Amino acid sequence: MNRHIATAEYEWALPRADGRRYAVLAGRLLFSSIFLISAPGLFTGKLVGYAAQAGVQMPGILVPAAGVVALAGGLSVALGYQARIGALLLALFLVPVTLTMHAFWAEKDPMMAQIQQVNFLKNIALLGAALLIGQYGAGPLSLDAWRARRAEPGLRFQQRERSRAA
Repeated sequence: MNRHIATAEYEWALPRADGRRYAVLAGRLLFSSIFLISAPGLFTGKLVGYAAQAGVQMPGILVPAAGVVALAGGLSVALGYQARIGALLLALFLVPVTLTMHAFWAEKDPMMAQIQQVNFLKNIALLGAALLIGQYGAGPLSLDAWRARRAEPGLRFQQRERSRAA
């Protein structure tokens, strides 16, 4: 028996025993883990100092603000609650961080340039994942899908009543 869960424009049509639904959940959790693990560090003086050294303006304000955005977006995606908004937050976090903190083209030391290039490319890949989640949603094992399923019976009743009235 197939269960159909509409997630915006994309429809998940997965049989109950199909492992793909768990792959989507695992992917969401793995993706969000980097933000959830690194976000607490954005509230420390160490990373504020590092950002100041990299030329970030107002690092005492912007770095903790980035921590709030990373934490909120990471939790949203991990739980699958308003995951599209959470993915947008993470994309908004990734773009300036990638361009300012991982500017490998500006590094003089070849070893540091290589390290920054790897971090730059990692963030580009994370940005791609955020864009996918932003487009397709959290998937079938998420709070968003659970909320949609709970709202479904009421929507069916309203549609039935409208069709009777017409």
